[in-house]
Amino acid sequence: RFKDYDNAIKYYTEALELNPANAIYFSNRSLAYLRTECYGYALADATKCLEIDKNYIKGYYRRATSNMALGKFKAALKDYETVVRVRPNDKDAKMKYQECNKIVKQKAFERAIASDEMKKSVVDSLDIENMMIEDEYTGPKLEEGKVTMRFMKEMMECFKDQKKLHRKCAYQILTVSTSAYVPVPKPVLFPPQQTEKITICGDTHGQFYDLLNIFELNGLPSETNPYLFNGDFVDRGSFSLEVILTLFGFKLLLPDSFYLLRGNHETDNMNQMYGFEGEVKAKYTTQMFTLFSEVFQWLPLAQCINGKVLVMHGGLFSEDGVMLDDLRKIDRNRQPPDSGPMCDLLWSDPQPQNGRSVSKRGVSCQFGPDVTERFLDQNKLDYIVRSHEVKAEGYEVTHSGKCITVFSAPNYCDQMANKGAYIHLRGSDLKPEFHQFTAVPHPNVKPMAYANSLMQMGMM
Repeated sequence: RFKDYDNAIKYYTEALELNPANAIYFSNRSLAYLRTECYGYALADATKCLEIDKNYIKGYYRRATSNMALGKFKAALKDYETVVRVRPNDKDAKMKYQECNKIVKQKAFERAIASDEMKKSVVDSLDIENMMIEDEYTGPKLEEGKVTMRFMKEMMECFKDQKKLHRKCAYQILTVSTSAYVPVPKPVLFPPQQTEKITICGDTHGQFYDLLNIFELNGLPSETNPYLFNGDFVDRGSFSLEVILTLFGFKLLLPDSFYLLRGNHETDNMNQMYGFEGEVKAKYTTQMFTLFSEVFQWLPLAQCINGKVLVMHGGLFSEDGVMLDDLRKIDRNRQPPDSGPMCDLLWSDPQPQNGRSVSKRGVSCQFGPDVTERFLDQNKLDYIVRSHEVKAEGYEVTHSGKCITVFSAPNYCDQMANKGAYIHLRGSDLKPEFHQFTAVPHPNVKPMAYANSLMQMGMM
């Protein structure tokens, strides 16, 4: 449960105040930080544990898992090497070392073949027109290559019954999605219509049955019922394909009433570790995952509503002085860098104290109420809405109402017992109205079922 990990962190912190030289306390608090996605803090605790006792094997495992979570595979490999050296007959250690070594070699190979030239799109190598739909397939089909509301309803019903959409239809959705985003020159901010109400949803993380429940509670998307989904559609939950195909489908059906922003999990590194890559390969093909990766790179990074509310997945910036115009100039068609405005939009978090501090996640920063205040003043905005962090109530209002977090994956990973939430914003006054909901049952496929095996084991 969410509160249990928070309490564990609190009690281990108190124990460490009394006994700061206890390696086991640091190692155990590191695990609690891993479970709450504070990978930067988890890494620091595991490192401290090993400074105190370099023979404490669990410390190496914790540090390796923290580094894996941060995409630092070489650093993780070093720790697995140490464990194998100390315990040459430990099969588990050997297996983890081999698995991590495989990833390091794969990454090196990818770097070697990557070229500075424009990479050819997967679309160029696909012959979708001539893909046959077999006679025995009875599922939904696009109507003359177009998404309709009837198709969307049939597709959601098909997914609900745990059936697969034909690969031709999935490829059609993806190729049209690519062309829907590419021609618009860096569409970082394009304001929704002056509708009476827009619904903002936070992370959904592959929890398809909870996504269906949002539509049940709040109505299907339409021109009079617009939605904005604020990133992290995939990974962790094991129905990520169903979630993303549904969201991409609605984007094609309602281009001016349905908005998707990129999250830190719409990136290759995260997808490799947390399940989406494995899920696409298991249900379809490697080629299809590459196409998803292409589309993710074109997703906008932020959205400005009525010129007053800025929505992004992560948060504000490591440096002052960033203007909305700077966001429009970001070259977003790439994997995010380790620092800078694009990284911050996807990764940063608010903190209660003024100023900035090192990120608990080990990426980007944490920003205080004074940072938020200055940014809003400079850009003539009222407040920001972001997601990125699980909240017990599904949402949280901080920084004197200027920074709102919304998270829409209830009982996250089947273990956090949190509520989900979505926000209504009305064009007349832009005052946020919060709606909470609880998790609904889903078929017996556990979260992280498709995740990298090292991540699955490291979190245990």
